[in-house]
Amino acid sequence: MLKPEIAAAPPVALQGFTPVECLSGALDAGVLFLCDHASNALPPEYGDLGLPAAEFERHIAYDIGAATIVRHLASAFGAPAVLTTYSRLLIDPNRGADDPTLVMRISDGALIPGNARIGSDEIERRRRLFWQPYRDVTAQRIDAMIATGRIPAIIDIHTFTPVFKGMARPWHVAALWDEDGRLALPLIAGLRSEGDLVVGDNEPYDGALLGDTINVHATVRGLANLLIEVRQDLVAQERDAIAWAKRLERRLRPVLARPDAHMIEHHASRAGGTRPAIGRRT
Repeated sequence: MLKPEIAAAPPVALQGFTPVECLSGALDAGVLFLCDHASNALPPEYGDLGLPAAEFERHIAYDIGAATIVRHLASAFGAPAVLTTYSRLLIDPNRGADDPTLVMRISDGALIPGNARIGSDEIERRRRLFWQPYRDVTAQRIDAMIATGRIPAIIDIHTFTPVFKGMARPWHVAALWDEDGRLALPLIAGLRSEGDLVVGDNEPYDGALLGDTINVHATVRGLANLLIEVRQDLVAQERDAIAWAKRLERRLRPVLARPDAHMIEHHASRAGGTRPAIGRRT
C-alpha cells in the first residue's frame, strides 16, 4: 500500500490565484473524485463580471454543496480529488474546448456583462489560464494512479437546481453515464433500494456530452466512470451536504469493491451525436 500522496503545488494562472485545488490521497485508492463546479470565486482582475453579488449564490456560478460532498468522499476513501477554484461564469471546465456554452453570455435569465461581448482572444486566454490547467492536473493525477497498477474509477460530483425554466425536478439524486454502466447501474439500484429516494437515470441530463470532463478523462481511456448529481435544495446547508456525502459513501463502497470498477474497458460513446441529449447541464 502506498503512503498517502502529497499533492504537488497546482499551476498558477494569475498572480495570487491558482485555478486548481488538489486534495492528496493514496494513488492506489482506486478512485479519483472530481468537482468541476466547486467554487463561485473569480480572479481579482475579473472583478464581478458586472454581476450583483446575489448572482454568485445561484447555480449559475457554481454547484451548491458539491465541493463539500467531494471533500468528504475523498477523505472517507483516502483518495485524491481535483477541484476547480473559479466560477463557471468565467469559463466552464465541464465543456469541450469548442463548445458554444464554454463561456456563457446569458445563464438562466441572467445577462453576464463581462462575457456579453467576449471575443475569441479572451476565450482563448481563459482556456489557457483556467480551463486547461484543470484538464492537465486531472490527466496527470490519473496517469500517476494508473502507474501504481491499480486502475482508478473516476467519479465527478455535481448538483442541480430543484426548478429549471419553471419545471420542478422530482429527482433527489441522479447518475449520469454514457455507455459504461459499471458504476452507474449498481449505484442506481442501491439508491433506489433505500425506498425514500427518486433516483434519476440520465435525468435531468444525459450522461453523453462530447468533450466534457468524464468523456475526456474516463470514457476515452476506458476507465469506469460516473457523474453524480444531487438536488441543490437537499445540500445547500453544509450539514445536509455532509449527510448526503455519507449516504453516497455507503452506497459507493460496494460499487467500488467490484473488480470491474478497476479494469480498462472501452465502450462506444453516444456523445458523438447518435442520440439527442436530454439537455445541457446547468
